[in-house]
Parts: sequence; structure tokens; C-alpha cells
Amino acid sequence: MTVSPSTSDGRRSWPTRIEIIPTEGIVERVAAKVPLTTPVTVTCLPHHGIERTMHAAVQLSVLGYKAIPHLAARSLQSRAELTGILRECDAAGIGEVFVIGGDRKKPAGIYESALPVLEDIAQYTGGTMRAGIAGYPEGHPLVGPVDVLDALLAKQHLASHVVTQMCFSASTILDFAALLRREGVELPVWAGVAGSLPRTKLVSLGTQIGVGSSLKFLSRKGPLALKLLSGDQYSPDSLIAGLESRPGSIAGVHLYSFNSLDSVPGGPEQAPAPAAALIPGAAREG
Repeated sequence: MTVSPSTSDGRRSWPTRIEIIPTEGIVERVAAKVPLTTPVTVTCLPHHGIERTMHAAVQLSVLGYKAIPHLAARSLQSRAELTGILRECDAAGIGEVFVIGGDRKKPAGIYESALPVLEDIAQYTGGTMRAGIAGYPEGHPLVGPVDVLDALLAKQHLASHVVTQMCFSASTILDFAALLRREGVELPVWAGVAGSLPRTKLVSLGTQIGVGSSLKFLSRKGPLALKLLSGDQYSPDSLIAGLESRPGSIAGVHLYSFNSLDSVPGGPEQAPAPAAALIPGAAREG
């Protein structure tokens, strides 16, 4: 799947992946709305846990999607749990994960950050499992900018790409990508962009998942804020168009869908999903 504000004027189309939250019924909705050619990443929220993430990711992989589960280090209870997850990924044909520290205040087990999880994944899989890591164009709420950069430098040999936190400013994302290059981080950068969804839902959910700084950016921009958040529906088209101003900076677009899939670009270019694979638990059998 690709995203482009317009393809008739010669502007490029972006490789795109969709992020979903593993709520009840989301697998069926993805099967109905999202092309099989679109990679789908599955979040790991503290109140959901990794089991729900993996259940959705396995079901999506069985349906034929490239499914990418998020692994939150602070939600993992043990190395044994991590190895079990990796075995589950292997059995389901999942070859990529997204590793973050996670928002859980107290670690559930031995992992406090993404780095040791990445190290164990590389050890257990022999380096065959691809792993994305997070980047913060507007800074991390709990970690200073120098420490964030040092962490990326320490993790890049174990990772395949960086996905940025959701941001509403193309220039901020591009400046962040340029900073990484100057400081020696050579990983491809995927721009984290909010998908098309109701404005009130965007503001509410964006604040809940910790992107308040990006929302505050809007309030400081006057006419730009009005343009971005006017009307009932937010659209990322102008932001995505802005990413084209520095060719080669961005590898693709990571759409934070908040499970609003009705306006997913491309439409459902796929055959109907096998019914058995949508039965709870069916994806884990065999």
C-alpha cells in the first residue's frame, strides 16, 4: 500500500504501514478495510498486555498480512516469555517486531528498556528477526535529548529502522531525520503520522498516548493549527506532501489509525478472509 496526496501531478507515493490497537473485532475490521499488501503493526498498551497484541498479530499473519507486533520491554515478565513470543512469531511467519520501552510505570520483569530486549532477540533468533525502534522528533517526556540520541546509537546495530512518534509537523520530522544522519544513526526513518479521523478523537487520543507536545505545537501555529484541525475531520495529506521537500529523508509513512479504518488509502484489495482464521483462537491452532 502507498499513500500520496496526489499521484496525477508527479509527486511520489509513500510506502505505508498502518498501526492498530488490538481491541475486540479489529482483526475482522482490518480484513474488510485494509489491503493485504499493507503491513499492519499492533500496539502493546500497558492495560492490554502483550498477549492481546500477539493474538491479533498472529491472526493477521494467518490471513496473509505482514503483521508486526509491538513488544514493550517493561511489559515483558521474563526472558522465557520473550522466547515464547519469538517462537510464536516463527510459527506464524512473523519476521518483524517493533521494540519499545513502554509506558508501564513499573517493569513487569527484568526489562526496563528496549536495548536488552533487542539484544536478546538478536541472540535468540541469530539476527534473523527484524526490529523497529522508536524515535522522538519532539523529544521524550521522561528522557533528555542527548540520552535519547545515545540510546538510538546504542540500538541501531540491532534494529532495521526507526519509526517516529506521531507528529503534525513535516519540518520537525525532516529535521529529526537530518539530526540522526549528522549524529551517525543510519537507519531508515519512517514518519509517524496520524491517519484521517475525527478531529475530536484525534485530540483526545493523541493526548492519552503522550503526544501532547505535538498537539501544543498546533496551538502555537495559529493559521496552521486552524488549517490542520478545522472542520470535523483531520487529514494528513498536507503533512505527507510536506515530507517531499527533502527527498531521501524519509523511508515511508507509519499511519497511526486509532482503529479508524474507513478512509484507509487503497481500499480492500484482497479476497475475503478465511472464516476459520477469524474465529477466536483459530489462528493459534496447528
